[in-house]
Amino acid sequence: MQIITARLILRDFVADDWRAVQAYQSDARYFRYNPWTERPEAEVREFVQKFINHQTQDPRRKFQLAITLPESGPLIGNVGIRRKAENEWEADMGYELDPNYWGLGYATEAARAIVTFGFHELNLHRISAECRAENTASVHVLEKLGMRREGHLRENEYFQERWWDTLVYGLLEQDRHNDEHTHALP
Repeated sequence: MQIITARLILRDFVADDWRAVQAYQSDARYFRYNPWTERPEAEVREFVQKFINHQTQDPRRKFQLAITLPESGPLIGNVGIRRKAENEWEADMGYELDPNYWGLGYATEAARAIVTFGFHELNLHRISAECRAENTASVHVLEKLGMRREGHLRENEYFQERWWDTLVYGLLEQDRHNDEHTHALP
C-alpha cells in the first residue's frame, strides 16, 4: 500500500526498515515522551515485523505505514490507523517522526493523509488519537487536523520515574466534512 502526499510517500514497511527506525528511535530526543530508555535491535525488528504482519490481515484492519521522503527515499517515521477490534466504524491513529525532521510539517502532512484514508477508503465514522499532555507539538498536529480534545486523563501512565497525563482527541467524519465546507466559503 502507498499514499503519496505533496512532500511524502507513505508506504508499507519492509524488513530492512528496522535500521532506519532504530536510528531515529535511538535519538535522545525521541525518548522524551516515550517509556523506553533504549531501543535494542531485537525490539526494533519486532516492532517493524508487527507492521509487516498487519499487511497479511484479511480483511486488513491495521495500516501502519513508513513515512519517507520522495527525493532521497529515507524513512523518517511512521503513521498509522487501526480499526477498533469491536467495530468497523471507529479507529485510532498515531504517528512518530525522526527528531531530525520535527517542526517541518511532516507529521501533520502524514497524519492528514492517514485520516483522509480512514474516512474515504475505510468509511470510518470516528477517528481518535492520544498524546502526552506535555507534548505540545503533537497536540498542535492533532488540532491542525480538526480533532477535538475529548478528555484529559490525569497521571494515567508511569514511566521515566514520574506520572504523565494523556490527552484524548477525536474527529467525526461529519466534523471533517463540515470543516471542509466552512473553509471553502469565500
